[in-house]
Amino acid sequence: MSAATVTPAATGQTPAPAPVKAHGGEGRIGLRANLRHIGALARRNTLQIKQDPQSMFDVLLMPIVFTLLFVFVFGGAVAGNGKQDEYVSYLVPGLMAMMGLNVSMAVGTGINEDFQKGVMDRFRTMPIARSSVLIAKIVVEVGRMMVAFAILLAVGFVLGMSVDTSPLHVLGAVGLSLLFGASLMWIFILIGLSVKTAQAVQGMAMLVLMPLQFGSSIFTPPSTMPGWLRTFTDYNPLSSLADAARGLFIGGPVARDVWMVLAWAAAITLVTAPLAISKFRKKT
Repeated sequence: MSAATVTPAATGQTPAPAPVKAHGGEGRIGLRANLRHIGALARRNTLQIKQDPQSMFDVLLMPIVFTLLFVFVFGGAVAGNGKQDEYVSYLVPGLMAMMGLNVSMAVGTGINEDFQKGVMDRFRTMPIARSSVLIAKIVVEVGRMMVAFAILLAVGFVLGMSVDTSPLHVLGAVGLSLLFGASLMWIFILIGLSVKTAQAVQGMAMLVLMPLQFGSSIFTPPSTMPGWLRTFTDYNPLSSLADAARGLFIGGPVARDVWMVLAWAAAITLVTAPLAISKFRKKT
């Protein structure tokens, strides 16, 4: 005779709870769910800005301050006295590259501060794709970048900037600047995940910002620079972006510069995005 099967209920014991499965990896999260997570996290980041309006001061004031500063301090030296209008048309398209770089830096600082405040501990317990946290940050910062570009263009038009092409060309310059700025955010995210404090993020970012900004064609034509600096300027991606945006605003050949910007954006994203996501997974 076979032995009867003894169940926990028959012996009066409480059944043992089934083991809780750990949250799956990103491979188990579908595209629709991933987009839903990105949207929810982007809304959370946007609400943070609403609760702290001072966090928008950089994108609201930086375009005004930098445009006025460079036009009235360097405009006479670069374009000649009384020719500030010409310099505005040269400078503003280039400043779009600079604005994108400066706004991108805020992503790395924000990621680092979220870890310091323990916000990421909450995300660790949620069944969400780790990449959605980073992508949501980028989505919100791209929105902030659009605000900065809108203010920059408004200030430029007030100061006498002229556009010799069409509104579609201007939108193309804005879109190109947004794309390149979004790719730079992965670099600053990686920096934010690699250092201990937000101050360290800003310090390392300045080491990247200063040479790229001032060693480019954003502020002055490369023809005025010494030969060794001109070589660096020719290969500087910010020079390609500034020249492409300038050509889209005032006309001229832009194909080479546009392709250079797209190539740089793709290369930066393909290299740094996987590294940043991997680093983020290890920290969470």
